Amino acid sequence: MATEAPEAAVKDFATGPTILEMRSITKEFPGVKALDRVSLRVRAGEIHSICGENGAGKSTLMKVLSGVYPYGTYTGDIVFQGEESRFRDIGSSEAAGIVIIHQELALIPELSITENIFLGNEPRRFGVIDWVAAKSRAIDLLARVGLDDDPDTQIKNLGVGKQQLVEIAKALNKSVKLLILDEPTAALNESDSQHLLDLILGLKGRGIASIMISHKLNEIERISDSITIIRDGKSIETIDVVADGVSEDRIIRGMVGRVLENRFPDRSPNIGETFFEVKNWTVQHPLTSERMVVKNSSFTVRRGEVVGFAGLMGAGRTELAMSIFGRSYGNFISGQIFKDGKEIQVRNVSEAIANGLAYVSEDRKALGLNLLDDIKDSVVAAKLSKISPGGVINHVSEHNIADAYRKSLRIKTPTVDEGVNKLSGGNQQKVVLAKWLFTDPDLLILDEPTRGIDVGAKTEIYGIIRDIAAQGKGVILISSELPELLGVSDRIYTIFEGAITANIPADQADPETLLKSMTSAKKKVNDK
Repeated sequence: MATEAPEAAVKDFATGPTILEMRSITKEFPGVKALDRVSLRVRAGEIHSICGENGAGKSTLMKVLSGVYPYGTYTGDIVFQGEESRFRDIGSSEAAGIVIIHQELALIPELSITENIFLGNEPRRFGVIDWVAAKSRAIDLLARVGLDDDPDTQIKNLGVGKQQLVEIAKALNKSVKLLILDEPTAALNESDSQHLLDLILGLKGRGIASIMISHKLNEIERISDSITIIRDGKSIETIDVVADGVSEDRIIRGMVGRVLENRFPDRSPNIGETFFEVKNWTVQHPLTSERMVVKNSSFTVRRGEVVGFAGLMGAGRTELAMSIFGRSYGNFISGQIFKDGKEIQVRNVSEAIANGLAYVSEDRKALGLNLLDDIKDSVVAAKLSKISPGGVINHVSEHNIADAYRKSLRIKTPTVDEGVNKLSGGNQQKVVLAKWLFTDPDLLILDEPTRGIDVGAKTEIYGIIRDIAAQGKGVILISSELPELLGVSDRIYTIFEGAITANIPADQADPETLLKSMTSAKKKVNDK
């Protein structure tokens, strides 16, 4: 674990001189003004957080700062360490000491930790890469971020939390003065998140400034010195955490422009009979035959019901969901699925869709969307037969249907002809939801549907879940956020090491009860 800097040192750096000023930054895309005269000031040794809804302009601002959007493609000034900077690419910003770690990590899975840390910046001796020096330096950098893994380990064999630390080790190798972290804990469990936050505090103690973008407001509140709020491409205010005081409600009010009184929409569930049942479901790991990722699991879903699934990372929640959805993960061993009292076959994704199942993946970019498609193609992709009379796609219907979802789900884009890769994370998630709602499912499986999106978009998605259940359909909600499960679900199953360990009515559940069942193999399951 990284050690936190002494309190006195942290305070000295937090009141240090200005290291960065961004003045009246304006950035436009065709038909969209992404940034409108945004200003930002960061002090040396400060943790400065940026908050805003998806599409507010946070990531765009950081891409301007890091040279992803080079000088000349925006207006306004960047002053770094007292000098005006005109970064023309990422290399020039890194040379100045600014390093950005994107939400989608820029590591090569097949290369080792050492190779990734020094990629493009390898130490050389007589014109030849000096791997002995590189490995020695890698060991030192890994120790600084609290990793004791062998530097020859391939990245693909590390968890996401450790990969984040490798990215920070890369930044330290580049003599970073300002570290930008875009949603650094979005895919991490609580333990890994805590480790990473402690490391950021440790960097602060060494005088390294950090800019952190995150939708986890409790983390923002805990570690930030200052918070800048961006809304609709404009900088609304900067809060000095110590002098002004801060709370999650205060941040939310600035982000959405209003008081968000209830993050979980009120609902009066009208729960009917059991219509979906999984019995004794067992699935083997795709590569390790002796490992069962789902163990003899059984559960039910009733009409109009939202059923939550809670478990620690690696417990088997996603493996269970994907294997049910057309055996998309692992090697099926045994089990049965019943719908409306009759056994159904879901041996592939096509059979799952035909039987009224839909699955929103936890990884929207890798598994939920084709980033080369536009919005209208993405919305209809899962069931083209609905708009293809005689086997020919009706493009008018395609456009009209996609536009109707754009309006009803409030997807922020001027046209459905826009590429999905240009949308913010929250709006991409809404496109994935539209894609599966278009199939008219009886059971919608949502795997981490609010990961990496802002509190306003989360509330909208909770409303969508409520409306789907109100139509008499079933919803399975997999989430790592216990308040989300408690606020949205009617019942909650817990999973530990591939086995279902409890089935708890939401009104009888609390975080402590759930955590006990999420960390114990003792079963307390009652579907009655």
